[in-house]
Amino acid sequence: MELTWAQVRARRLERHGLAAPVTGGVDAIPHVVRAMCGAHAQVMVAGELSVALRIAGAGRADVQAALWERHTLVKTFGPRGTVHLLPTADLPLWTGALSEVPASTPFDEDVRMTPEQNEAVIEGIGTVLADAELAVDELTEALGDTVGPWAADRVMPAFQDLWPRWRQATALAAHRGVLCFGPTRGRKVTYTSPRRWLPGLVPADGAAAVEELLRRYLHAYGPARPRDLAQWLAAPRGWAGTLFDRLAGELERVDVDGIEGWVVAGDLDAPLGQPRGLRLLPYFDAYAVGSHPRERVFPGRAAERALAGTQAGNFPVLLLDGVVAGVWHQRRAGRRLAVTVEPLAELSPAHRGELAAQVDRVAEILGGTPALTVGPVSVGPHA
Repeated sequence: MELTWAQVRARRLERHGLAAPVTGGVDAIPHVVRAMCGAHAQVMVAGELSVALRIAGAGRADVQAALWERHTLVKTFGPRGTVHLLPTADLPLWTGALSEVPASTPFDEDVRMTPEQNEAVIEGIGTVLADAELAVDELTEALGDTVGPWAADRVMPAFQDLWPRWRQATALAAHRGVLCFGPTRGRKVTYTSPRRWLPGLVPADGAAAVEELLRRYLHAYGPARPRDLAQWLAAPRGWAGTLFDRLAGELERVDVDGIEGWVVAGDLDAPLGQPRGLRLLPYFDAYAVGSHPRERVFPGRAAERALAGTQAGNFPVLLLDGVVAGVWHQRRAGRRLAVTVEPLAELSPAHRGELAAQVDRVAEILGGTPALTVGPVSVGPHA
């Protein structure tokens, strides 16, 4: 079977809510996040903007309400062990699937925990967070009392500091369904239990869950290859290839202008006409991070200007007809939201009009007064 690159862009834009905003208001938020396969939220305001941009009339406050009031979203560790917003109702699937992904052990033997210590920490986290929201220092003290002083030993190198030993298990604890983020307390991050919002949470069977996650990934980002999935999950390529092989009977090979990828069998629908539209995507937007092949999503100069090596998401990007065509940055001073956009080619008058409308929409979501400058962006990549 064949699809053109234009058809692939058109279907991805439609499925991500980037061809036209999704209707439904706040009730649409978890459905949009599900369609994206999670919204990256390491930079929280970027995650909020990423979701709200896809929903007609939604604002940053609506995404926050979905998290902390309605609890239809949860902030936790998702793909690649990075912070994501996920639909709360999907936590059994995500925890089951991510627990199946092979994890690396980057720490020296005298730092990393044994399998028995990992299990003790995870059990301890489940106990102390069952009805609490604890900052890191409070959770460290509680685990030192509950599990043993070794869990609180500051031996883990991180950001020019030493973290307590237990913190190497935070993503694993999230994938076991006993830890997620709670509301920020001042400037302090807090952790809590997702079972407070989804009582009876039990991770789904790992093998079945990771197969379903592959189906969802292919729906959002297909046609895709095993190496694309491996990069998205930070998993070994061989493991990803084996997963594709397991589902071979359900998948269909597709040629996209000379590059082969896979979709779920029969999922070849593509909108009529060419992909159209200009969008400003924030740091680590799911579309930019998950879409491949990189050389087609970030063609020519876009790869030099908007990628950090092979890693996408470190720059907010100007998306034109589904392809990265520049970078942008926003800086706030009081109510004023200064947005600088650096296109990689001259914009047409029509695209200039779309850009102005997008800047207005970004300012509306963030609650600011927009001021647009078209010119060089001097800010470097986000870590």
